[in-house]
Amino acid sequence: MRLTSLLGALVATALLSGPALADTKLRVFVGGSGQRPDLMRKLFDQYQAKHPGVTIESETGGATSELQRQYLSTVLNAKDSTLDIYMVDIVNPAQYAGAGWLEPLNAYVGEPAAAMKSYLPAYAAANVIDGKVAALPAFADAMFMYYRKDLLEKHKIAEPKTWDELAAAAKKIQTAESAAGNPNLQGLSIQGAPIEGAVCTFLLPYWSQGKEFNDAGGRLTLDKGAAVKGLEQWLAMVDQGVIKKNVAEVKTPDTVNEFKAGQVVFAINWGFAWDRFSEDKDSKVVGKVGVMPLPAVAGGKSATCIGGWQWAVSAFSKNKAEAAKLVQFLASPEASKLLAVEGSLLPTSAAVYADPEVLKAVPWFKDAAAVVGAGRSRPQSRDYGQVSDVIRTTTSAVLARTKKADEGVAEIESRLRRVMR
Repeated sequence: MRLTSLLGALVATALLSGPALADTKLRVFVGGSGQRPDLMRKLFDQYQAKHPGVTIESETGGATSELQRQYLSTVLNAKDSTLDIYMVDIVNPAQYAGAGWLEPLNAYVGEPAAAMKSYLPAYAAANVIDGKVAALPAFADAMFMYYRKDLLEKHKIAEPKTWDELAAAAKKIQTAESAAGNPNLQGLSIQGAPIEGAVCTFLLPYWSQGKEFNDAGGRLTLDKGAAVKGLEQWLAMVDQGVIKKNVAEVKTPDTVNEFKAGQVVFAINWGFAWDRFSEDKDSKVVGKVGVMPLPAVAGGKSATCIGGWQWAVSAFSKNKAEAAKLVQFLASPEASKLLAVEGSLLPTSAAVYADPEVLKAVPWFKDAAAVVGAGRSRPQSRDYGQVSDVIRTTTSAVLARTKKADEGVAEIESRLRRVMR
């Protein structure tokens, strides 16, 4: 009995005074190259240095949001507990929450009003589902209107405020430049291929009329007249020669490459394009690019489509509390500043945009802040994949003129009325 008691005491002493029985290991899915796994590794290393009991392993994969969503759907549907944290597109929190794949964070970060107050409104809203904090923002993105500052200055044209003003400005520049020996200059490049970017192509002129696509509960509130008007705005620009005729084939890289080659006056594209225009060796527009708010339909208000990535804790993680602590760090101003300075990744809080070190490293963020701040999220839906498919394929068909604008909008309304209810 004495030996048993002595051994028990020794074990108890060892448990209290010695090192932890096992360190916490967290596995994090950080997506593809566009999400900068190298910088995420820097953040992980910083966290590990402050929390020596935590080891963080990173997993990469999927070149696009769709491929990453397919992979995560497979892993999470299998209730795989090896993945503790994962990064998702801004359109995914509602879908993942509805599937029961993510751990609500209220118990770790507090109630939504307090937990999300430091973030830009669109990001705060997109990450709160049914009153629960579903995820925390990693970094932002948005569609920007890039334009040729040199050409607008040369032809004495102010930044257009409406889509009609943009069409007129683009046409004036195209005509003058054609007479000077540059007949192939495009006025405006948008994405019309049936890709995710075409969802935004549909929404941009619609939103700029002050219309909402869905209510706070995710139910469809489509104004069919405004939607038709938005699509016809693009078609009118095609007829004017401002947008090229094969717009229904244009993908995101096409817009980047054509603008970079000096073949476009105005271009709508994501935040990553800035570095391609200003840093690529083959860019012909270095020092010639400006960023401005997207125009609105006359009488409306500028609005843009936001993107970006969010950190979620897996519902199947065996280390939820420690994972939630890491996610809070990854979504902090400290982490956001590192991503901005070293990777030009857009912050999700206004305060970081105003940081002098950030503006010194990425001066164009001064113009980007207002655009991102006024951004809107694509529809939050548990069936976002279906919502996206309907909007992008129909928009592309209308731009290809295989469907009329009113027919396309009627199809969107009919198919999504059943999904978004």
